[in-house]
Amino acid sequence: MNKNDERVVMTLDAGGTNFLFSAISGFKEITTPILKKAVIDDLPLCLRMMTEGFQEVKNNLSVKPVAISFAFPGPADYKNGVIGDLPNFPAFRGGVALAAYLEEQFKIPVFINNDGNLFAYGEALAGTLPQINSELERLQSPMRYRNLIGVTLGTGFGAGVVLNNILLDGDNGCGGDLWLMRNKKYSEMIAEESVSIRAVRRVYEESSGEESTSLTPLDIFEIAEGKRKGNARAAVKSFQELGEMAAAAIINALHIVDGIIVIGGGLSGAAKYIVPAMLTEMNRPVSTFSGGEFASLQMSVFNLMDEVSRREFLQNSYQMIPVPDSTKEVLYNDQKKTGLAVTSLGTSKAIYYGAYAFALHQLDMG
Repeated sequence: MNKNDERVVMTLDAGGTNFLFSAISGFKEITTPILKKAVIDDLPLCLRMMTEGFQEVKNNLSVKPVAISFAFPGPADYKNGVIGDLPNFPAFRGGVALAAYLEEQFKIPVFINNDGNLFAYGEALAGTLPQINSELERLQSPMRYRNLIGVTLGTGFGAGVVLNNILLDGDNGCGGDLWLMRNKKYSEMIAEESVSIRAVRRVYEESSGEESTSLTPLDIFEIAEGKRKGNARAAVKSFQELGEMAAAAIINALHIVDGIIVIGGGLSGAAKYIVPAMLTEMNRPVSTFSGGEFASLQMSVFNLMDEVSRREFLQNSYQMIPVPDSTKEVLYNDQKKTGLAVTSLGTSKAIYYGAYAFALHQLDMG
């Protein structure tokens, strides 16, 4: 799969307020997006609106699309294209066979997945991962990265995992989920309770003593920046704690995945506060009863958004060592590294690209 693939996939950015329809070919958006107001409480009207949106996109295309592919909130049986009981979309309660419905309307395959998975897939195939490997190649380093954890920070704690260009789906469609991991600070709660918009508001309120329910994350960020009246220290803390709690969950995933981490989502706009807290947690040592001390991860984590740190990350750490009793030499890498980056594509574009790549992979697999 590459940027020269001319197949066209129609896609959708499904939010609680608006639905944005588009089409992708060769990892490029090839049509003007169509905006429709989301219908959340009337199933026939919602389905008609989705059909109209995709039909308008199709009418603007010069070639026939090969599939429809998009992210939609869960719970869902993504493999079979059935959307379950969505708290924010009451129209879908009881289960709706959305993929099959759209296949009937357009006579092409339809693929649905969650935004964390498709975000990770887009970053792995058309975003951060190829960008890093291209830089390593230019610097003549033999190192190449093949695995990625993509994390979306917003209403919830979304995530996806890509292993050697393959999206980790899982036998039950639950691969890569981090939101349900144990919360570092509140051990009986899920990680998402400390990694979400509601967590930012809660921590700000706890730290400042001020009512925060009417504040948006942007409001709290502007308070942290001194651009809006409020408790700046509490605002900074609200983002730092989110970063720490997100990192605690990501550490557990990295022990299995061992790849690059990319964050996106609406809250990633506060990365200047979130990322340093994540790095502190990821590089924090852990101990043994005998007094031994280990790093939380076997690899060092570098901030790929910082020029100096990125340069150190990209630096060739390989050397040639001799084979005993031989004239041969082999490569030896004595430095294990991973990197933490903020999406360069933008969250929506990464999800679009992930949806495109997912559809083509499914089609190619038969």
